[in-house]
Amino acid sequence: MHEFKYRKNYLYCEQLKAQDLALRFGTPLYIYSYKTLLDHYCKLREAFGQIQPLICFSMKANYNLAILKALVSKGAGLDIVSGGELFRAIRVGCPAQKIVYASVGKTDKEIEEAIRRRILFFNVESLPELENINRIAQKLNMVTNVAIRINPDVEPKTHKFITTGKITNKFGIDFHSAYKILLLRRKYTNVKISGLHIHIGSQITTPEPFVAAIGKAINFIGQIKEKGIYLEYLNIGGGLGIVYDKETPQTAQKFAAKVLPLLKRANLKIILEPGRFIVGNAGILVTKVLYIKSSPKRKFVIVDAGMNDLIRPALYDAYHQILPLRTMDDGRRTREKADIVGPICESADFFAKERKMPAVKEGDYLAIMGAGAYGFSMSSNYNSRRRPEEILVVKDKAFVIRKRETCEDLVRNEIIPSGF
Repeated sequence: MHEFKYRKNYLYCEQLKAQDLALRFGTPLYIYSYKTLLDHYCKLREAFGQIQPLICFSMKANYNLAILKALVSKGAGLDIVSGGELFRAIRVGCPAQKIVYASVGKTDKEIEEAIRRRILFFNVESLPELENINRIAQKLNMVTNVAIRINPDVEPKTHKFITTGKITNKFGIDFHSAYKILLLRRKYTNVKISGLHIHIGSQITTPEPFVAAIGKAINFIGQIKEKGIYLEYLNIGGGLGIVYDKETPQTAQKFAAKVLPLLKRANLKIILEPGRFIVGNAGILVTKVLYIKSSPKRKFVIVDAGMNDLIRPALYDAYHQILPLRTMDDGRRTREKADIVGPICESADFFAKERKMPAVKEGDYLAIMGAGAYGFSMSSNYNSRRRPEEILVVKDKAFVIRKRETCEDLVRNEIIPSGF
């Protein structure tokens, strides 16, 4: 559920009319609902209340400081994947012992900074990375915690580009290699292997892949216990799907009902890393119709947002529902088939193809729904386009949480050598 609803023919975000926000702040415009954001976080927290897990929001889904601060203030930790995300986590006051650090390619500088900050642990993706973390910790005369990221070789039934738990993916370590690492754990004098981590993919709408992966991890934990190896944490990652089109994803309660018996059996401290589930349906991208163009075979609705603002349709052929900010007085419009496209000089710059939707005219506004996750966080300045403004709606108030970029912002760090 989310707080974007029609009232008297207008789409509202909480208590504010989205069209008024578009007129006030301009477009393209990201609008987030504070209530939706926190409701989804609280649903997970309540569903897993029996085991009191640490819920680390996956920052790559949406790294705006206001979004992060809202969640951290309610007790969330953060799942980070870069030095820049660590900087953001510290900036919003996230306790270091609530920060977990993934990524297959952590640099020496990133590792050193995270060790100095005394984060909860690194999710280690390979033996060379483990050896490097140990070397850097030794140089700093410190001991740091890590969790071994297991690749459980489970089919998550999602898009191949967001699958991370198959043995052909670049992520994680197979069980056999992890077993050998754990047997030699005392070799790594400045690293404490304190947990296991699994993350099998994103936008997963059924519980079976999670049950399979967690079951494999728990069986492995049982095997290493027989060798006298005891862990403290089991991090089951994220990946819970949301509704973009006709999906029927599991609720937090149904997901918890399926996996809680397994997690209780593990008898370890549990960590979750949700991203999309919390913020996906808490945000929309509002765009203005610039032109209606007809060709012999297609009708194009050309809008002012582009693939630089929301790349998911171009990258994954992802579906996003697209709604007018205003319906007709009788609640109906003529429906027609059209491509919703942006201004970028790429054929991949589209939000929908041959989408049957209410007819629109130049000057109308559209909402691209479910854009809160992997929307702005994957945006770019391609074609030297300025990235959108972001606003957060709290009941009847709208707060600017990122200003629209200026042309000066586009060239701020560029230097023309003298003499050119």
